[in-house]
Amino acid sequence: METTTAVRQHEHFTVERHPDIPRMNRIRPSGEALRRFFEVCAEVGVQELEYVPYMRFVLAGELRGIFGEEFAKTVRNILRDRNTGAFTIGVREAARSADDYVKFATALVHLVGIPNHDAMSGKYYARFAVQDTDNSDSYLRQAYRLFTLHTDGTFVDEETDWLLMMKMEERHAVGGESRLLHLDDWEELDQFLSHPLARHRFLYKAPKSKNVETTVERSTFFEADGRPCICFIDQFVYPETIEQAQYLRALSQSMERSRAVATMELPVGSLVMINNLFWVHGRAPFEKNEKLYRELMRLRGRFADV
Repeated sequence: METTTAVRQHEHFTVERHPDIPRMNRIRPSGEALRRFFEVCAEVGVQELEYVPYMRFVLAGELRGIFGEEFAKTVRNILRDRNTGAFTIGVREAARSADDYVKFATALVHLVGIPNHDAMSGKYYARFAVQDTDNSDSYLRQAYRLFTLHTDGTFVDEETDWLLMMKMEERHAVGGESRLLHLDDWEELDQFLSHPLARHRFLYKAPKSKNVETTVERSTFFEADGRPCICFIDQFVYPETIEQAQYLRALSQSMERSRAVATMELPVGSLVMINNLFWVHGRAPFEKNEKLYRELMRLRGRFADV
C-alpha cells in the first residue's frame, strides 16, 4: 500500500492522512466556508429534507457551490479509491445545532450518491442512541459487548456501496471506539476467499427492530472493479449446515484477531465515511456507566454515476 504524509491544500479545505489509520483520509474544512453553508441553509428544516427529496440535492448543490467542484470530486475519488476508501471530517465548531449535523451529512452524501431508505427509522437516515440499558434485538445498541466487524446493508435489497456514521452527542462515555479493517490488510483474506463457500449465497434475515420483512441471499465474497469485496454480518446470516456455520464463525474470528484492525475515536460533530464494499467496521465495548449516552446518525447508500 502506498501512502503519503503530504497535505493537499485547496481553497476551502485540506486533505491529509489520518494520524492513526494510514488508509484513512482526514478532511479539514474551512471554518468560514462551513459557516457560509450553515447560513445559506438556515431556513431549510430537517423535516423539509425528510418530506421533500429534491431538497437534499439542493443542499448538496449549496455545499458544492461553497466548497467548489474540487471538494465533490475529492470526496468521490477517496471513497472509490481502493487504497483508501475512507475519510473523516468534522463540523462541530461551525454548527449551531444537531440539525446542522443532519444538513451537512445530507449534503455530503448527495455529492456521492443516493441514500437507501432506512427502514429502522422510516427515513433516508437513522438516529439512534446507545445507553446503559438496552432491550433491543440486535447488538447495535448493546453498549457493553463487542460489536463485531461487519458490513452494512446485508439484509436489504438495495446496493450499499458506502456508509456514513456521525456522532451527534455523547456523555459519560469511556470506550466504544470505532473499529475498522480494510479488506486488503486482512492477513487471512486469501484463505477465506479461496474456500468453497466463499461465493455461496447465504440467507440474511433482519430482526423485528429493523422493520424489514424480506429476506435476501448474498454471497460473502464478490468482485467489483476486478477486486474482492465482502458482505457479512454475524447476527443476521442463516447457514443451513454445520460446515457453513463453521466457515462463517472462523471468518468472523479471523477478522477480529487481525493485527490490521484499527481503532478510532470520533469526536462529537465528526463523521466517518467508508466504502462498504472493502471496509468492515465495528465498535469496542464501553466501560460500565449508568449515565452513558451516545447518539449516532447513519446514512448508507449507493454510488451515483457522475
